[in-house]
Amino acid sequence: MQVRQLKIEGAYEFTPQVFGDARGVFLSPYQEDVFTEAVGRPLYPVVQSSYSVSKRGVVRGIHFTAVPPGMGKYAYCSRGKAVDYIIDTRVGSPTFGMWDSVELDPQNCRSVHIPIGVGHLFVALEDDTTISYLLSTGYEPQREYAIHPLDPEIALPYPEDLDLVLSDRDRAAPTLAEAKELGILPDYAESLRLDARSAAVRSS
Repeated sequence: MQVRQLKIEGAYEFTPQVFGDARGVFLSPYQEDVFTEAVGRPLYPVVQSSYSVSKRGVVRGIHFTAVPPGMGKYAYCSRGKAVDYIIDTRVGSPTFGMWDSVELDPQNCRSVHIPIGVGHLFVALEDDTTISYLLSTGYEPQREYAIHPLDPEIALPYPEDLDLVLSDRDRAAPTLAEAKELGILPDYAESLRLDARSAAVRSS
């Protein structure tokens, strides 16, 4: 498995070896020994597994979970194709407001790890794009927040040939600067502390 550290601290891309023959393919999107060597700890305890199915042009994000408790994510694409964006929404982080991206599809079979406190968005490039997640906490609507996906300060570079489809929630979301003023963004030091604590629970 190949590993690439992204520009956002704690975020990584993982590309597994794909074994194929006349029957099809076999691969392992998550491999704990590789993850632990790269990140310095095992993945969080997996509390919930989820997936979404999206039409071409659908944008989901920028989403993040209140800290505490925060939510770590490990995501991969089992069908279709998406561009996955990781946005640093942690106040006090040296890369606050910056982003990086990974193209996800079932051919290259890349996965991405999104640490606690970091924002996440993807845009579907094909119909029936399916993104699967391993999550460190369960989904609780009252703890989930969003940043506007078209925030000009973040300036994510969406493919020009897409007609973007946004939910009402994401369309009404504040910009990053507005969210900071509202005091809803995760704190960098607290996010790192919760990240380390989750890992300690997993390894104990």
